[in-house]
Amino acid sequence: MTADNEVTGGAPAAHDGAGGASPGGDVRTGAPLTRQPRAVVAIAAATVVVLLAVSPWYGYHRDELYFRMLGERPRLGYFDTPPLTPMIARVSTAIFGDTVVALRIVPALCAGALVVLVALAARELSGGRAAQILAAAGTATSVLPLLAGHSLLTLTPDLVLWSAITLCLLRVLLRGDGRYWLWTGALCGIAAYNRDLIVVLLGCVGLGVLVAGPREVLRDRRLWAGALLALVIASPNLLYQVTHDWPQFQMADALRIDEGADNRVSFLPLQIVLLGPVQAVICVAGWLRLWRNRRVRSLAIAYPVACALILYTGGRPDYAGGFLLYLFAAGCVSAAGWRWRRALIAALAVNAVVAVVVALPVIPAASLGGTPVAAMNEVASESVGMRDVAAQTARVVNGLPAAERAGAVLLAANYGEAGALHRWAGEFGLPAVYSGHNELWWWGPPPEGTRVVVSVGYPPAGLATVFARCVPGGTLSGMPGEEQGVPITVCHDPVQPWRELWPRMRHYS
Repeated sequence: MTADNEVTGGAPAAHDGAGGASPGGDVRTGAPLTRQPRAVVAIAAATVVVLLAVSPWYGYHRDELYFRMLGERPRLGYFDTPPLTPMIARVSTAIFGDTVVALRIVPALCAGALVVLVALAARELSGGRAAQILAAAGTATSVLPLLAGHSLLTLTPDLVLWSAITLCLLRVLLRGDGRYWLWTGALCGIAAYNRDLIVVLLGCVGLGVLVAGPREVLRDRRLWAGALLALVIASPNLLYQVTHDWPQFQMADALRIDEGADNRVSFLPLQIVLLGPVQAVICVAGWLRLWRNRRVRSLAIAYPVACALILYTGGRPDYAGGFLLYLFAAGCVSAAGWRWRRALIAALAVNAVVAVVVALPVIPAASLGGTPVAAMNEVASESVGMRDVAAQTARVVNGLPAAERAGAVLLAANYGEAGALHRWAGEFGLPAVYSGHNELWWWGPPPEGTRVVVSVGYPPAGLATVFARCVPGGTLSGMPGEEQGVPITVCHDPVQPWRELWPRMRHYS
């Protein structure tokens, strides 16, 4: 049996239902080889339940506070992020309430959907019951899906959308069913509202098809209809980018300068950590399986091309997460037939325990700072103590003379601090918050005439060049993330009008 037939099940040539022969003579059409096991649905449901159960532990992640803040001002785009994730935050708080649990309902549901999608990808590659259950269980107990399912991050909808698009591409490549080009286009248009990185997936897979085939799928007129559909759906976001001087490129350049070197050093190790060492071995088997089949060899080519591109641009290692998931799905088809399956299951169980400890808030918050998890999982460390940012700032504000307090504003150095101060402003009686970080700079400076500023995070030396007088107000403490030790400074009398000072406050990262 050839490698092609091994994956396609040896199905004969068939028509694609559109009045012509399907693009490949060795593709399969119709229903998948096996019905999806109930165990896959059970694993997905259990994942959602567990994530919802732990959702109130620790607290808001800094990004969640930022997205909550952005969502209060709905727009077609923001300088540092497309609008989908902030809108999820807006809808979640409107429907479920303004709580951390409310923000995490959608992420938990996304994690459950991701488990099913990876199992579907394994089924599409002719994986039987064992392969599908392995794919579901391995996904549900991997670090990256658990992180994305616990907190509302841009990664959260990204993984689901990428996996759904990959499933559509598999059905085009393996079945020759051009109808899935339309689904691909629709999903890509939606994905553009979350992160423009979807072009990396499309570009790398497209290059793989040009190099290794099957090139006949590119002649399907529905491919171009799908591309047009993607452009139509994404056009408002594209219009925002064009009319705002392509802010996503500016942000990418800022991130490359700020984090590029560190990202390159950590890229390879984190490719293993993101899913887990055991899943990484299965991913290698998946890459080999895809490479041996000419109809899906393009997906094997896409992964190293994407890695090279991400390394060159200094992007984050998780940008390759969507590629790892389909490699894992393919690898599960092979792994289901390995003779040492019991050892594999035992290893996956051990990996699951490690993944839960690393990715979920199971370590007591008070002890997190003294554990390796705080260094390994930035999401966890940045989810502890954010309310304390507001509480400790409030003590400084309340210590001001009444006359100064009445006209004071807050100035936050980053969006996490701004989000925290904004979230608990009502509880602690805080004044309005302003920030020069990313999108928040575009919201404008404090009102002209503002003479008293309580700064959180800005270096006192820099503030001394902007204000006539600054005095220390204390430092943030009791948190394991980057806010630990951040200065709080009380400043008086800006040396220039705010409209002239504000450009000096702008910074991107």
